[in-house]
Amino acid sequence: MTTQQAETRTRTGDLIAYATGSLGMGVWVTVPGLLLLYFLTHTLGVTPFLAGLTLLLPKIIDVVVHPYLGSRSDAAARRSGHRLGLLRVGLLLAVAMAGMFTVPAGLSGAGAALWVGGWFIAGNLLFACFQVPYLTTPSDLRIGYHERTRVFMFRMLFLTLGLLGAGVAAPALVAAGERGDYARMAVLLSGVMVVSGLVAVTGVRRLTAHAGFRTPAADAHSTLGDIAVAWRDRDFRALVLSYLFTGATTHLFPAALPFYTEHVFGDSKLTAVFMGAFLGPAVVAGPVWARVSRRIGKQRGLVICQVVFVVGSLAPLLGYGVAPAVAVVVMMGVAFAGLQLFAFSMVPDAVAAAEARGAARAGAYTGVWTATEATGTAVGPYVYSAALALGGFIATTEGRTVVQPESAHTALLLGFTVVPAALMAAACLFQLRWTLDRSRDPSTPI
Repeated sequence: MTTQQAETRTRTGDLIAYATGSLGMGVWVTVPGLLLLYFLTHTLGVTPFLAGLTLLLPKIIDVVVHPYLGSRSDAAARRSGHRLGLLRVGLLLAVAMAGMFTVPAGLSGAGAALWVGGWFIAGNLLFACFQVPYLTTPSDLRIGYHERTRVFMFRMLFLTLGLLGAGVAAPALVAAGERGDYARMAVLLSGVMVVSGLVAVTGVRRLTAHAGFRTPAADAHSTLGDIAVAWRDRDFRALVLSYLFTGATTHLFPAALPFYTEHVFGDSKLTAVFMGAFLGPAVVAGPVWARVSRRIGKQRGLVICQVVFVVGSLAPLLGYGVAPAVAVVVMMGVAFAGLQLFAFSMVPDAVAAAEARGAARAGAYTGVWTATEATGTAVGPYVYSAALALGGFIATTEGRTVVQPESAHTALLLGFTVVPAALMAAACLFQLRWTLDRSRDPSTPI
């Protein structure tokens, strides 16, 4: 570790500009995850099974695309000394966002699923172009262990603001359930995505100019070789597998929430209330978790948050009313902030440890990480849609209501409680295999 790594502190203004990019990322992560499954099954007449495939299949492409873009990002960084090219391409994500929810009036069922799925694929590709170099930035900077947490604290704060804003605004804007409402909502939020992305590009440029840029090694290597290097890293592998199950759980929650509020509480307007209760506390919890990290380390903090999420997932089985439900969701929101902060800030720790062993490929590590995140975002909603299909849930179109069988009500409740609890428990078991925090001397900055 160098003295520069130990002493360099990123400037707050640069961090704010960089973190602003997470506002738009929060919109893309939240809106499809929260509304797309419901939009397909309740407005477009797509069966739960086909709706689940519409969400899952585009994400399978991400498993290949993200590691590839990670390697290409490393190659571009070696040539030019920055990763801004892919970032700028990713700004076109707003077009896909608008297209995905602007479904022609004559399309329903399988045709509507094909339209949405096509735009979802395009959006995921563009999101990867932005996300991979954006999230590699903390690994590129010549900073230490706690400063990396600080960078991600700002990033998670703005991400949570994006999640919160979209999580509350999007359901409110489409409360009537009509296609035109979904299209207007998408266009409005797409504007937010463009502005936040432009500011982020400036922030990345300023951060690397001030804190220094860790240029990837000059040796040539392939995408498959990069994946192999990342996967052979025992600690990184444990972190990736843990986050796969964590991401599946946290993305199952918003996908299932509209079903839970409508069919358990009988009030779809509670979706926005619960999303506010989930993400509102996360805004203030991030800095608190950053302080916790300095006292007990990221590993222990992450495991605590995973356990809290398991308990919170099972709580609705008690059959309580709205007020207790909101309290439980608040608790889960606090844990969610820690899940994101600790896990993401541990990625550059793994990269730094790999660099010490002479095997650092920051873009490749980030590509594998974001591919895992993309997989989790698809697996969670798909698992829930599978639960609905097994329970015999009946799809419908806008303006029509159907009586769901009792088996569907049981499936949507168990899918919202037992399933995510089991997924997060698996994440916790994998996370316990991480050893870097246990072997790190607390007195050292990296």
